[in-house]
Amino acid sequence: MHRFIGRDRELRTLRNTLDEVRGAVGTPRPGQCVLMRGRRRVGKSTLVEEFLRRAEVPHLFFTAGGGPTEEELAELSDAVAESSLPDRSLFAEETPNRWSAAFRLLAEILPDDAPSVVVIDEVPYLMERVDAFEGMLQRAWDRLLSAKPVLLLLVGSDLSMMASLNAYDRPFHQRGREMVIGPLTPADLAEMLDLEPADAFDAALITGGLPLICREWRPGTSMWRFLAAALENPISALLVSAERSLAAEFPPQAMGREVLRAIGAGERTFTNIARAAGGISHSTLARATDLLIDKGVVAAELPISPRPSKERRYRVADPYLRFWLAFLAPHMAEIERMRGDLTVDRIRRQWTAWRGRAVEPLIRESLARILPASGLPAAPAVGAYWTRSNDVEIDLVGADREPVAKKLLFLGSIKWLETSPFDAHDLAALHKHRAALTDEPIPLVAVSRSGVACSGLRATFGPEELLGAWSGNRPSGS
Repeated sequence: MHRFIGRDRELRTLRNTLDEVRGAVGTPRPGQCVLMRGRRRVGKSTLVEEFLRRAEVPHLFFTAGGGPTEEELAELSDAVAESSLPDRSLFAEETPNRWSAAFRLLAEILPDDAPSVVVIDEVPYLMERVDAFEGMLQRAWDRLLSAKPVLLLLVGSDLSMMASLNAYDRPFHQRGREMVIGPLTPADLAEMLDLEPADAFDAALITGGLPLICREWRPGTSMWRFLAAALENPISALLVSAERSLAAEFPPQAMGREVLRAIGAGERTFTNIARAAGGISHSTLARATDLLIDKGVVAAELPISPRPSKERRYRVADPYLRFWLAFLAPHMAEIERMRGDLTVDRIRRQWTAWRGRAVEPLIRESLARILPASGLPAAPAVGAYWTRSNDVEIDLVGADREPVAKKLLFLGSIKWLETSPFDAHDLAALHKHRAALTDEPIPLVAVSRSGVACSGLRATFGPEELLGAWSGNRPSGS
């Protein structure tokens, strides 16, 4: 039985765009284009396939493979022959040898009086390897394709290249609407895997919400049983997905992988990352971090404060990749000799401490989605505050802007332990850190996995409330 979990908003967006095409049949320029981007293995192709299944309109799905032009065009011809376009046989009568000719032939076989969908997946391969591809695409869209009632979906995993396709100085500027596909949300995981709210956040930290990994997690199975099973399987998606993504995205000469390993091992400052990556030079590290940030793999953050700060910290943006770098990558030899049990034991010993920091970005994003709630206003910026020596750290800072805030809206702590609630000692520490940041009586909040055992807070949030932020049921806090 077919079962597709999540992606309701994305499917609705695609359906509405197709409805615009359908309603514009007979008008001079009824076509619509969507530029869809998202990290590898985040489920873009599966989402598009589900959309096509539900749309029930003639469609073509072509995936570029990064080969020579002749091979790509041959693959396109095969994809057209296997498509549901009604006049697809006409494409085979004239084999194109250039992309401009292929676009012209494609426009000729698209229906004039009914909607259709054309999907070109992994567009960055064509942008990178086909001379003047963007210009040919722009001319074909302006002169031919947009005059047809077609929804053109251009899909890609290279985030920076897909974003550049719509840049001001590029030929295809403003021809398509941008659509960013993220991982499955904690609410999706709770439903898909039959997990309690707190366990759904754990699952998000391990799988990153990547559908390929989540499909290996049997509903109702605990995190530890899933890990034990995955580490016994040498081709488990949990083991191999990260390595395949890194191999596809980072050439060895860029030093990106070495720097990523250092950040994944827990180093957060520029100096410590350079040391952990083998003492590489300042300029080499700067290029590598710029590459990682540009691809959306690493996040570089500054503390939110009324005063400027240069204390930048780096973290792996993808929770799954962060988990893989911390626990799996260093011990692949152990796992390959069928001793994944040793790896699981190591994760058990380090899990609580690792999770406490790893969950913070996810909690901040959840809180930003919940607000306004319980007397707290919506916060344009939700981040954290720290000093160089780390003697003052505030897990949650809500402000009117970042990194230099004009107005602080709230400060808070995150305590994500199974059996230890947020108590008076934690509140006293939060008061002390607030005094180090500001003299103002800024409202205080707590986020706790195990409840709150003190008074004096403006608002408190637990796993249930945070999960509601991802399901559309926005709670008010307590």
